Amino acid sequence: MKTKNTTTRRSFLKNTLLASGGIILASNFISCSDDDLDDNTVPDNSTIDKFNHGVASFDPTINQVIIWTRYSTDAPEVSIFWEVSKNMDFTQVIRSGNFITNAQRDYTISIEVQDLEPNQKLYYRFAQLEEETGSVIGETITLAENPNEVKLAVCSCSNYAAGYFNVYDAMANSDADVIVHLGDYIYEYGEGEYGNTSEVERELSPLHEIITLDDYRERYRLYRSDKMLQLAHQKKPFICVWDDHEIANDTYKDGAQNHDSSEGSFTTRKASAIKAFSEYLPVKTEDNNLIYRNIEFGNLVNLIMLDTRVIGRDKQLSYGDFISISGFDNEGFKDIWLDPTRTILGQEQKSWLLNLAKSNSATWQVLGQQVLMAKMLLPFDFLNLLEEFSEEERKGNITTQKRIALEQKMKEFIELQRRFEVNDPTLTTVQRASVSEGFPYNLDAWDGYPKERDVVLNAFQGKKLVTLAGDTHNAWHSDLKLNNYGKVGEEFATTSVTSPGVDLVLKGNILSSIFEAFMKSMIKDLNYVNASDRGFMKVIFTHGSANAEWIFVDNIYSEDYQISIEQTTSYSG
Repeated sequence: MKTKNTTTRRSFLKNTLLASGGIILASNFISCSDDDLDDNTVPDNSTIDKFNHGVASFDPTINQVIIWTRYSTDAPEVSIFWEVSKNMDFTQVIRSGNFITNAQRDYTISIEVQDLEPNQKLYYRFAQLEEETGSVIGETITLAENPNEVKLAVCSCSNYAAGYFNVYDAMANSDADVIVHLGDYIYEYGEGEYGNTSEVERELSPLHEIITLDDYRERYRLYRSDKMLQLAHQKKPFICVWDDHEIANDTYKDGAQNHDSSEGSFTTRKASAIKAFSEYLPVKTEDNNLIYRNIEFGNLVNLIMLDTRVIGRDKQLSYGDFISISGFDNEGFKDIWLDPTRTILGQEQKSWLLNLAKSNSATWQVLGQQVLMAKMLLPFDFLNLLEEFSEEERKGNITTQKRIALEQKMKEFIELQRRFEVNDPTLTTVQRASVSEGFPYNLDAWDGYPKERDVVLNAFQGKKLVTLAGDTHNAWHSDLKLNNYGKVGEEFATTSVTSPGVDLVLKGNILSSIFEAFMKSMIKDLNYVNASDRGFMKVIFTHGSANAEWIFVDNIYSEDYQISIEQTTSYSG
């Protein structure tokens, strides 16, 4: 059967943009309401053999959504028919067309379907008509113009080698409107490196650490072959940002902890990673390097997706750089740590965010971003001990005696903190200093960039602010406070889909529970922490409140699982 090309002149112009190097194709094909409906039909006997990476949709708004698939072929190029319908049997098709894909985009197809009506449940599918192959049917939505309620499933950190993707299955079967993915959708590590477990047989592809464009594409194809992840994409639209592992661990604008000169140019590696990301996780943007954007759920939620990782971040500080034979250089550390020019956003993104904070009038301002924003300051002695413990764990040298010693140290700090709070006169100067002077628990988070955090929080004073975070593989709920103002919002942070958290180091329910008690004792802005379970968050916004539930699966080492809700909270702003 012959297919026809329905690309109108308007569509072509909207699919190209002028860049410094000339005309380049944008990632998403644009389909407008003035495009003709294609008169092709999908054969009833179509097989899905070559659509074996599923379907997906992204970045829904009141009048558009991106639909996606990939076709498996070695042909130089292939024409893929697509259609969107108001019903599952496709008797009410509202848009259709053909898209020619090729190896330059790894045979992915992403259609930005514009000029749709608000508040619709839509169905979409793809087909290669000559070969009589067709995709599964995807489900997606357009947003309501003035919703009374918005339900978001929030997740991050899915390490394929660490376990089964039961959390994705749970989100697919939830009542959430949209899945918000806060990054670490893939991991760059090779076989036998971080996250691998003897509990499951999940072989990586490629086996080595991914560095080249072909490597990143192969890793995305592996992830998208997972049936539970496919189901989540098939049933729910995603709104995504990257974190570090889509490139390399602890990425910043000019490099990464997990990159060295033997692996070639970091600039080239980053460009390859971003290209692969844009092929498999398309966002509504005119520049694949810029993923910060906002999506408005009517006048209820302004969801602001940030890039705290790549576009502008200065290199993370390391305590080790300030330790010598004479001890820790406290003043030298603080001079750099408190430098107001240090940035996690970059000037362009920060200006955009501050302007948005000033101009947007939605009931809830919600920052969808990668790393913890709440303050988590701990005694330096404990941070040093935890780092030593982590290093010993990486070497496999942790003994029962060392675990008992760590347990005892946390209990000692809990007791010191209690005595400090009641102003115990028997505390020594050293003891008082050990619990009164805090240092960032995580220098990779906003705690490593405290002056810029103050600028951002100050911009949202007087508004109902919620921040969403991932990255740590643990669940957190904290107040967001400014020193001279008080509380300005709350942070809801999700645990991971599979990646191990602090529990990888602590390895045991007793140590994990003591760690949780220690953190809540030492950090007054912290309301809740779970340091051992995998899961996601469901956050429900109404005009009166933001309600969060932390939902956990009971295991990731078998595809049979149960879910539980451990913690719920309500914030009225």
